[in-house]
Amino acid sequence: MIGSPEKKLVCRNVWKVFGAGANDAMAPGHPPPSQEYLARHGLVGAVRDVNLDVSAGEIFVIMGLSGSGKSTLVRCLSRLVEPTSGEILFNGENLLAASDAHMIQIRRHRMGMVFQHFALLPHLTVLDNVAFPLQVQGVGRTVREARARELVDLVGLSGKENFFPRHLSGGQQQRVGIARSLSVEPELWFLDEPFSALDPLIRREMQDEFIRLQSVLRKTIVFITHDFDEAIRLADRIAVMKDGAIVQAGTSEDIVLNPATPYVAEFTRHVPKAKVVKVSSVMRAAEGQVADGPTISPQSTVSEAAPLFGQGNGWVAVVDPGGRPVGVLEREVVIDLMMQG
Repeated sequence: MIGSPEKKLVCRNVWKVFGAGANDAMAPGHPPPSQEYLARHGLVGAVRDVNLDVSAGEIFVIMGLSGSGKSTLVRCLSRLVEPTSGEILFNGENLLAASDAHMIQIRRHRMGMVFQHFALLPHLTVLDNVAFPLQVQGVGRTVREARARELVDLVGLSGKENFFPRHLSGGQQQRVGIARSLSVEPELWFLDEPFSALDPLIRREMQDEFIRLQSVLRKTIVFITHDFDEAIRLADRIAVMKDGAIVQAGTSEDIVLNPATPYVAEFTRHVPKAKVVKVSSVMRAAEGQVADGPTISPQSTVSEAAPLFGQGNGWVAVVDPGGRPVGVLEREVVIDLMMQG
């Protein structure tokens, strides 16, 4: 369709089955194995028949409880773990048909990865850690250090270029890990629970930093988390996994308001609706009102709009990026949604 987003990453019927006989279970002509079949043959379906697409510039969050298969899936997407069957298309190229040498080049030059454990090299300074992927590529010292300094500044660590990892806080170490993953200017950025080891306050700060970085960089991102609040803050779209399969994918609003399965309903039961419902979904037509008081974006959530009613306002103008009124958000609607929370 004209104007539709470019699909940067596409998965088609991706499986990862562990155990002796996994390839036989997924042989051409063999029907897709059920959970019962896998259990009967001592196999584990860590990733089961996953279909998804990630658009260019999108933050696509994959979430689920521990053991749901989300980390295995993200490793399949980069072929750090070899899928048993299916297709993974990156810019239209099937990665499962790529040679090992070609995949190494793709990961070195076009993909960035950040994991829960920072894995910084303890004997290297901040600057050298960030520059290390460029060193592996054979980039000259002057060029790679200049790039590393830019990234250290980007993640807010200017002045700490010569510090060693042991001299940094957990949040600062994760910033180094983020900067290092960006040094090769990746087209596709994988982040596997990058903030889950951090204290709550530092985690919130890192989420804010991540949002700021994405507003500047506009990367295509696959982000793994088990925290629904984190997913809501960061995601353009969310996929919920259970037992290796994606049970629902869509916007946070779709998933919370229209859960596809009892599992998703239970998973999202305690999420306040006001945190996910967009102003655009509940506003009414402007009908001549002008934006002469507080205003809000249609893409903001109702909970973000709620403080604007603190001084007795009966309604708030909803405006587009150019400041033109496109609707009205009424106090009663906000109160009703906040009460549902």
